[in-house]
Amino acid sequence: MFNYTAIDESKVEFVEIAPASELPNGERLFVELGDYPIVIFNIAGQFFAIGDVCTHDDGPLGDGVLEDHNVVCPRHGAEFDVRTGKAMSMPAAVDIPAYPVQIRDGTIFVGLPK
Repeated sequence: MFNYTAIDESKVEFVEIAPASELPNGERLFVELGDYPIVIFNIAGQFFAIGDVCTHDDGPLGDGVLEDHNVVCPRHGAEFDVRTGKAMSMPAAVDIPAYPVQIRDGTIFVGLPK
């Protein structure tokens, strides 16, 4: 599991996204950061960011139903853990990217690889 509290900041560049108040509990926010389509979730006040592309068939993932910390792909039902990006069920066998999230002075920042 990815540890969001122990980030090697020399390998990550944090990008400002939006005020955290714009992403209420239970909601999600879609962003494009360069070539990275990303969806950010607010689950009980914790923020998680994953790639918005299912590894099963490259379909959009962020529109899927959220069950606890798993998002279910709306096309074929593959599940991914939004905390880690780990593929939790078939037909997906490959994990998706998970990005570190920080809240600084009430603003959401997402970490991208340098």
